[in-house]
Amino acid sequence: MCLGVPGKIVEMTGGEPSMGVVDFGGLRREACLAYVPEAAVGDYVIVHVGFAISIVDEQEARRTLAVLRAIPGGLDEISR
Repeated sequence: MCLGVPGKIVEMTGGEPSMGVVDFGGLRREACLAYVPEAAVGDYVIVHVGFAISIVDEQEARRTLAVLRAIPGGLDEISR
């Protein structure tokens, strides 16, 4: 199963393609931001296999993260 996980952009590292650091409720990972060129630090994005694919509002991101945390092992894949 493929899953997009919401996270908050906490740093934009630049480069080509555009990259940034995304926080998934305490776990931080680097992600490609090329598909969301309008995204900025503080925005919430949906990340799928290391690529931010869309911007989502904070309330929706928090709800989704809460559901994923409630599933045993729900966030295991992004912790690797």
